[in-house]
Amino acid sequence: MGPQEYEQRIVKTWDFEDPAASYDAFASAVESTDVTPAESLVLRTQQARALGLQRRTEQADGLLDAVATDLEAASSELSEGETHHVRARLEIERGRVLNSGGRAVDARPHFEAAYDAANLAGLEGLAVDALHMSAIAAGTIEGPSAAAALDARAIAVAEQSIDPAARRWLGALLHNLGWDRHDAGAFAEALEIFRRALEARLEEGSRREIEIARWCVGRCLRSLERYSEALEIQETLAESASGSEDGYVYEEIGENLLALGRGEEAATYFSRAHELLSDDDWLADNESERLERLLFLSDD
Repeated sequence: MGPQEYEQRIVKTWDFEDPAASYDAFASAVESTDVTPAESLVLRTQQARALGLQRRTEQADGLLDAVATDLEAASSELSEGETHHVRARLEIERGRVLNSGGRAVDARPHFEAAYDAANLAGLEGLAVDALHMSAIAAGTIEGPSAAAALDARAIAVAEQSIDPAARRWLGALLHNLGWDRHDAGAFAEALEIFRRALEARLEEGSRREIEIARWCVGRCLRSLERYSEALEIQETLAESASGSEDGYVYEEIGENLLALGRGEEAATYFSRAHELLSDDDWLADNESERLERLLFLSDD
């Protein structure tokens, strides 16, 4: 199995809503008798990524250190393409762990190295992923304009590519670019980009990805003060199985109702949003005042 086929296996193995289960799935794959040394090293980088998503940073770092050591020891046994593939995965996952830990400046060189190694391995999809991560880091370091420039570059690569693995990134990249422009206050431009992202998700995204894309359109409509249109989108999302348990959907319904002068109705939605989002560790760590506002506006 070559690097391209193995990248497809990685995509199929991941369940990003359950990183613990993904870790177990990659661990089982590592132990499989038909795994080559290069494939084993790549799979172990995905175990590290799963640990990082569980905030088990020290374990993730330790596993990536071990992969780096083993890569050097096995370099004479691997083909040039295999070496570039492992190195690309090692660098991008190292960067992800650093970036998740609030160290965007340290993470960015790893994403740049991953981009170079992925191109040497002939993995356009992974190269686009590295550009996408570079954009996220650049946004943290330099602001939304720097992120937008890299996202636009990644979108151009994905749109011009005939590699399905690269084209699969279009929805995510347009999503990120939309937020870059939204955060810069260019709401009308962001809305058009979010609508393009929704079109891309409708073509090949999962049900959940499509719902998130719709949510972004609705959120941007609220920024444009088009509250009735925004409310209609969020109320429709709340009728779905996942949307009915999504605190961000309830928060948006509350915000739009409040803007429309329907504060008493909004309070019920703010209360439900606070109940659900209180379990969101990222929000608690990074936007605690947002949770406090939800509680203040709720009917509790």
